[in-house]
Parts: sequence; C-alpha cells; structure tokens
Amino acid sequence: MKVRRLYFFVALATLALPSPCRPADTLGPEAEAYAPTSPPLARTIVGRVAVIDGNTLWFSRAAMKVRLAGIDVCALPQWAFDPKRYEKSPVLKPVPCGALAKAWLKRTTGDQEISCMPAKIDSDGAFIGYCFARGRDIGAEMIRFGWARVGYPSLPSYASWQRHAMAARSGMWAAYVLDMGEWRAKAIDQTLQRKPIADFNLMAERRLEISPPFIDARRRPAQADR
Repeated sequence: MKVRRLYFFVALATLALPSPCRPADTLGPEAEAYAPTSPPLARTIVGRVAVIDGNTLWFSRAAMKVRLAGIDVCALPQWAFDPKRYEKSPVLKPVPCGALAKAWLKRTTGDQEISCMPAKIDSDGAFIGYCFARGRDIGAEMIRFGWARVGYPSLPSYASWQRHAMAARSGMWAAYVLDMGEWRAKAIDQTLQRKPIADFNLMAERRLEISPPFIDARRRPAQADR
C-alpha cells in the first residue's frame, strides 16, 4: 500500500514539472507570444501605407515594411546638382534628389490601398516585392518619371521606361547625380543633416557617371577666352 502511494505522489510531481517542449509548440496564450510575425512570402500585403523614403513603404496595420523590388533611388540625405548655372555663379544649385524621390512616391501612393507581393526578405528584415496602386506598378511609375533607376534583378519593361525617362531628362536625369551604390559606399555622414557640399566633393571624385548631364558637359565645346 505504501509503495502504491509513493508511485502516486511521484506521478503527481511529474505532471507538475514544466513541459520540455519548445515555446513554438506551446498552446494557448504562450503560443501567441512566440508565433512567427512574418507571413509566408506568397501572401499579398494590402492596405494604406506611409512612405519611409523613395522606395520603402510601411503598412501600419500589418506592421510590415516593404521595399520596392527592381529599383534604386537616391538616399534621403543624397543631393544632386542642377547643371544650369544661375547668374553666372560658379556654384551649382543643389537638388535634394532623395527627398524628391520620397515626395514622388507619396504622390503615387496617396491615401489609396496599396497591394504588395513580397518576393524575398532584405538584410534588415524588410520585405522586397512589387507593389501596385490601382493596378499600376509603383516601381515602374517611379522609373517612368525619373525618380528611380533600374535595380537588378528587375522586370524587362523597367529598362525601357528608364531609357524614355533619361531621353526626356525627367526627374533626377536632368541633374548631375552620383551613382547610388557609390554614394552609399563613400558617404560617411548619411544623416538628414548632410550638407550639399559633401556630395559636391564626392561628385568631383566620382567613379561612375550615370546621368545625361555628364555626357552633355563632355560634348559641350570648350569656351575660349577672347
């Protein structure tokens, strides 16, 4: 009889011990705390958005960040420069290409519902995918109006839209603009307090020339002093 009672208390003690299962296997409120926050990549994200920068959207209700696939844009602190000289000034007029890219993306998205199809996840946890507003590809619109350039990989139609935008000198293609990858690699100060002179200096030691005004400047005949 004593042996039976001993086994009974051992069984009770065993049941009272915490389960060795992993948190992800737990049922009830604990399971919700450890539930994965990222949806499968096949899921379409739909909702109104806030614009973070020229190619990043924030879905507040879903608490998800989506970066537009297939394009690259000026970073928010990046400056370009107007090739036209005003009042014979030797200093080129700065153009806030990063801020203008963000403004154009805000204009494109507006207050309407945006749908995004995530294709992969970026290193910072943001989704990367193609997004649409009223059936129109937002990335293609950014390229078409000259506030984004083709990134890789991208859709075949993007290259065609970029050629049209460059030929028309639309958006940033009307300015001297430093290659975005080169800017990210060389710009030490990447805060919103960055001054135009910092990008002017980077432009002087540029490795790549991506915008038409560079070509125009080389074709322009040299002025001779009389």
